[in-house]
Amino acid sequence: MKARVLVSLKSTVLDPQGQTVRAALNGLGYSTIRDVRQGKVFEVEYDHEADLEAIARDVLTNPVIEDYRIEYLPA
Repeated sequence: MKARVLVSLKSTVLDPQGQTVRAALNGLGYSTIRDVRQGKVFEVEYDHEADLEAIARDVLTNPVIEDYRIEYLPA
């Protein structure tokens, strides 16, 4: 089985890398881009039942500043 865990900074946390990318895009003429947020993606392959919620919450993210979303992929 496979899943994808998408991790991003909480909306209340400053994202300087995202701001730099937005500024670069605006400078290249993409003036309609208003905001960019960067994050991480983890592809997880597992057998049987795995507690992906606990893994994402306790290992893959810093819950103080990051949110996560799990996408279960078709086999």
